[in-house]
Amino acid sequence: MRFRYSLLATTLLLAHFAQAKNAPAIPEKIQATLDTTTPASGDARFVAFEGQIQQSLIDALKGDAAKLTRAQLDKTAQSDKLADKAWLKASGYDFDKKANQQAGIALLSAFSTLPKSTLDASMQVVEQANLNATDGQRRQAVIDAEGQNHLFFLADALGPKLGQAFLNAYNKGEIGKAAALIKASEVSTGAAKAHFNYPRPFLMPGNTLYAVPDTSVVKDNQPYQANEGSFPSGHTNTAWTDALLLGEMVPERFVPLVDRAARYGYSRMVLGVHYSIDLIGSRMVAQRNVAHYLNDANYRRLFDEAKQQLRGALEKECGTTLAECAKPAGEADPYAAPQMRQFAHFAMTYQLPQERVKKSAVTVPEGAEVLLEGPLPHLSAQQRRQLMVSSAIAGGYPLSGTTLEQNFWQRLDLSAAVGGRQR
Repeated sequence: MRFRYSLLATTLLLAHFAQAKNAPAIPEKIQATLDTTTPASGDARFVAFEGQIQQSLIDALKGDAAKLTRAQLDKTAQSDKLADKAWLKASGYDFDKKANQQAGIALLSAFSTLPKSTLDASMQVVEQANLNATDGQRRQAVIDAEGQNHLFFLADALGPKLGQAFLNAYNKGEIGKAAALIKASEVSTGAAKAHFNYPRPFLMPGNTLYAVPDTSVVKDNQPYQANEGSFPSGHTNTAWTDALLLGEMVPERFVPLVDRAARYGYSRMVLGVHYSIDLIGSRMVAQRNVAHYLNDANYRRLFDEAKQQLRGALEKECGTTLAECAKPAGEADPYAAPQMRQFAHFAMTYQLPQERVKKSAVTVPEGAEVLLEGPLPHLSAQQRRQLMVSSAIAGGYPLSGTTLEQNFWQRLDLSAAVGGRQR
């Protein structure tokens, strides 16, 4: 059900849209990089693997039905075969979702004070992403969107060999503990959407956004639709949560996985259903939530058990060590390409207006360094904290807010922090 907006809010939003003319263009090199991660990629091996991922998703969505219908999309969830929900339920673990939702709202409170120029610029970034998208980007955006309740979208970030092993193990139900725990760790953005109550881009009066048809999943050419509020993005929150947790379990591919989360967020703009500011906010809360859980001893016991099962199943499917299986594979492995680091850096801010602020130090919240524990186990906790500070992006970008936590989570660049150390 869509939210209803006041006349005043609609009038203000119309003014924002009318003046959204000052955002910088999305660089052509970024667009070119994104095209390498779609079913229209120029690499035949990657395209073939994307086809397998797509078909696995369709098979999971339709279940025992002969054909996938649109009505089935609203009911989809990981099956008991894919996810070991009984194991997770038996653990009795309390994810304390309501408290974490409120913590997320507090973390994103700076949204309510964003200047009109920032909202204008954020809208224009959506227009550029949506209207200039290639057919491949649009097809991938629909696949990403409809795959929200499953983990298939992460396979291509693992590279052709490890990705195939992951796809095989997932389809066979061999990584059920990880599948169950990862998806259960997602903290819904519903409370935040209701709190901030910001309309989606395609609901902006006078917008010219293109409604992307489904030619990839249900394949009925129906335009993709979304409901509820826009800020923050639920799908992007899902992508970051899933990618971070899998990256902690398979640190050999940590950077490609977090870059995949950023790429998934971009798909939301291609569909015209989210602003760039929504994606930034979701990255912040997902990183905070994952760190929160990983610092909980009871959660960590479940995590370690799931990780052990996952790595054992992947190694069995690979027929070799995970380090060997995870090695970059050239053009068939676009998420391991250097160009993806450029995209990931771009996605940290989407080049939204930067306020002139006093140079502020980055203060690492207690326990946040746990996010670097998996990919950089040889570093001490203090060294990880120092690395988070040294690799942080510049201050003053939207949502950096007024608190130490807002400043930290907005500026935390995990791709840069780990990418520079794992080469």
